[in-house]
Amino acid sequence: MANILLAEDDYSMSSFLTVALTKAGHNVVSCSDGLKAFDKLLEKKSSFELLLTDIVMPGMDGIELSQKAIELSPNIKVMFITGFAAAAVGHKDFDESKTKMLSKPFHLNDLVQQVDALLAA
Repeated sequence: MANILLAEDDYSMSSFLTVALTKAGHNVVSCSDGLKAFDKLLEKKSSFELLLTDIVMPGMDGIELSQKAIELSPNIKVMFITGFAAAAVGHKDFDESKTKMLSKPFHLNDLVQQVDALLAA
């Protein structure tokens, strides 16, 4: 079981992800944009093991959010969920053992498996 911070601006997607990850035994704190997720990070710095974030969001995008999360909590792992995989391809400065990308659309079972594998790494 892990504490996961979810940053996803699409309400339906956020709800599906929260339900799937909760059923898999994780605790999920969901935020509707990057700025709200950053506030949660500031509030509970070391309590999150995983940041699960969309890349394209209003306020603060997922790339910037992940960089700030790693600054605040260097051991946090990051998984990007996006329909715009090419937007993140150029960002190769991430530690691949702590960062994964999952392109939309995906099956919720795949998400849970990828999250579990990243957390176990």
